[in-house]
Amino acid sequence: MSQPPQPPSSGATQSMPITGPADRGEDQPAAAGDPHPLPTLTGADTKARRFWSPRRVPAAVLALLALAGTGLLLYDVVAVRAGHPAMHWRRALARQLGERPLDDTWVLVGAAVAALVGLWLLVLALTPGQRGLLPMRRTDPDVRAGLYRGAAATALRDRAMDVAGVQSARVRMTRSKAGVRAVAHFRDLDDVHRDLEATLAEGIHDLGLARTPRLSVRVARPEKKG
Repeated sequence: MSQPPQPPSSGATQSMPITGPADRGEDQPAAAGDPHPLPTLTGADTKARRFWSPRRVPAAVLALLALAGTGLLLYDVVAVRAGHPAMHWRRALARQLGERPLDDTWVLVGAAVAALVGLWLLVLALTPGQRGLLPMRRTDPDVRAGLYRGAAATALRDRAMDVAGVQSARVRMTRSKAGVRAVAHFRDLDDVHRDLEATLAEGIHDLGLARTPRLSVRVARPEKKG
């Protein structure tokens, strides 16, 4: 009579192969019987918008200034209603506004400052900010992920340093471009440039960004000393 298979002991480990999109082809869908298909990161996700900044510091500064101004004005109005004279600053301001013409230098300067502050507040309200955070492609509608530009640049720089012949590399990462400047101390520059483009193109794809940045690679020889 055959014995049923025994479960593995606590000290033993089972090795299971890990399959990904590269094993079954990135363009091939998961098997129909797979209850948890692996997400694929092919194609650009135009729905991955930039992250909005909470802008706590500008909001706090504006709220404090508004609170201080309205509180001081309300106190002065209540004091006047109670029979006390108005504050000197309010009387002086009213006199200056009544005497100075509209083309006065200080009036124009004050108007320009107010317009710039208002424009700055509108820009903060209508733009998302967070330029240093790159949105990643979404594999789940309930999950949003982002990658800091500094981390993306570091990952690409490490990829560049793995190319044979590269002595040093600098990466400047923006939302639309990845600029790489490398120094090659041996091998032909064209060969290093070609290998860098292939390696970094694969590295950019592996970052999983929603919008694939354009790659720009420059390779040069190290500067001669003395």
